[in-house]
Amino acid sequence: MIIQELYTYPVKSLAGIRIDHACLLNTGFEFDRRWMVIDPNGTFMTQRSCPQMSLVQTRLENNQLVLSTFGMEDIAVPGPDETGHRTPVEVWGDKVNAIIHEDHVNAWLSDALGKECKLAYFPASETRACDPHVAHEGDSTLFADGFPLLLTNQASLDDLNRRLNQPVGMERFRPNIVVGGQIPFEEDHWRQIEINGITLRFAQCCARCSVPTVNPGTGIMEGPEPIRTLSEYRTGCDGEVYFGINMIPESDGIIGIRNEITVISQS
Repeated sequence: MIIQELYTYPVKSLAGIRIDHACLLNTGFEFDRRWMVIDPNGTFMTQRSCPQMSLVQTRLENNQLVLSTFGMEDIAVPGPDETGHRTPVEVWGDKVNAIIHEDHVNAWLSDALGKECKLAYFPASETRACDPHVAHEGDSTLFADGFPLLLTNQASLDDLNRRLNQPVGMERFRPNIVVGGQIPFEEDHWRQIEINGITLRFAQCCARCSVPTVNPGTGIMEGPEPIRTLSEYRTGCDGEVYFGINMIPESDGIIGIRNEITVISQS
């Protein structure tokens, strides 16, 4: 079994980048969810309430973030002053003292999304702990929903697509790692895997929200699919609908597409 695809998402809920290899840190892929869009109250914004966020493209040029979208000139986001002023921002109830980017960056982003917003950066000196109910002491992440990594299985998507009238792409589920598994949802049972000498530990199965209903090519929330169909056979006893697993790296290193994946332990 191998890695089939890798993705990173420099800005939470904006378009991601398909990559050939990734530098894996304890918080996840380098630069993954390092930035986040916030509303005037300092609360994070996502495609749940602003689906057009999917239309803002991201790229990294010499470790500098560049944003682009239809009908607007690209904007290179200046590197933040790590010693500068910090502003408290909120993501899923967690408070982070973030660095807010310059007014011209925020104006560009507000124009692109059609609503007032700002771009926040996660400073190197800040720490955000993962959920202590399922993580270990010292496990941390940046602006991701709760854990450093999301892993999905192509076989699981193939199983879902066989049930849908209109198949969907894996990009709707916004994974970091896509594996070429053989059995649908076998990943649910993986408790520890190894990739290129790096061990990844299972945190929890990933409960899905409405984001997979957003067409990333149009920025439109199209309706109940694929969540409705997924709910018919992937609803847990807690009422949540599950697809993919959250994982936590236990060491640093480099991983790439076509790297072999070894399942060390499973339930």
